[in-house]
Amino acid sequence: MTDIWVLALGLLLLFVLGAMVRLWLGGPTAPDRVVALDAVNTITVCGIIVFGVAFNETVYVDVAIVYALLSFVGTLWLAKYIGGDL
Repeated sequence: MTDIWVLALGLLLLFVLGAMVRLWLGGPTAPDRVVALDAVNTITVCGIIVFGVAFNETVYVDVAIVYALLSFVGTLWLAKYIGGDL
């Protein structure tokens, strides 16, 4: 793995930590926390794809697609729960 991929994964890790701080400290409202959680999931998907490209493995892209789909469904469920529809 070359230095550029290590740098990219390091930056994504830094971004995840920033979003986790926002999630732990909490926003003014619950939807702010859901947005922070969704940001963590999106950055994680990006990290999985970068990891797959760095090691030239296409299976990681498949894993990232499944993870993104599950994250999307989870975000929709949380939004409906907060909105009072569940």
